[in-house]
Amino acid sequence: MRIHKSAIVHPNAVLGKEVEIGPFSIIGADVTIGDRTVIKNHVTVVGNTTIGKDNIIHPNAVLGAEPQDLKYRGERTSLVLGDNNVVREGVTINIGTACGGEKTVIGDNNFFMACAHIAHDCIIEDNVLLANGVLLGGHVVVERSAKLMGLVGIQPFVTIGRYAYVGGHTRIVQDVPPYMIIEGHPAKIRQVNIIGLEREGFSKEQIDEIKEAFRTVFRSNELNKSKILEELERKKDISPEVTYLVAFLRNIDKGKFGRYREFFRYSAVATT
Repeated sequence: MRIHKSAIVHPNAVLGKEVEIGPFSIIGADVTIGDRTVIKNHVTVVGNTTIGKDNIIHPNAVLGAEPQDLKYRGERTSLVLGDNNVVREGVTINIGTACGGEKTVIGDNNFFMACAHIAHDCIIEDNVLLANGVLLGGHVVVERSAKLMGLVGIQPFVTIGRYAYVGGHTRIVQDVPPYMIIEGHPAKIRQVNIIGLEREGFSKEQIDEIKEAFRTVFRSNELNKSKILEELERKKDISPEVTYLVAFLRNIDKGKFGRYREFFRYSAVATT
């Protein structure tokens, strides 16, 4: 373990084997850092924050700070970061809130480029890319292997489906279906993320089935989307990918603003 003499590490912080803490970094009392994680210079890690193994945190990142939520009243909430993530310069990741599950949770093998922001109660799965300046509002879910390009802004409670690609400078206000490319002003679903799927090891057969489903759902003259989804479900030997796409699209309709996670918020209000 190497801790620079100028770093400030609280004696109650828990550090794993071979952890490195660079110059002028600050590690708070309730922080746990896993083996071989590298904290470079001028990094701040505070709050009830757990960082896994083999992560690299670059200068001026701030992890575990209080949520930027006017309802927050100092509740003990947390940030959990998995293994093998790269957090570049100036990235900010906040802890959760009491009304949002009390946790911000990030998986493994993610890459967060400079100045990205992950707000309270977000859930980021594995192999996600956030390019420079991506801003995630509170309660956002980004499913595995999604790619968000530079200066994308995501409204609170949005879900970004697995293997989706969001083009740069796009503002996202509704859930983004899996496997798709979305971009523009206003944001529109353009096509299947073919290159991304090929890079992720999808077979030609799998991609062709997703493309056929795309044409059926997004290029049909039929206005009744529920009817289209029913027709897809009735097909023999429907693939797991198309099954998931159909389920995702059905969930979107449950949300008040085309955002499935909004459904939970309004359901909770209705029962109180």
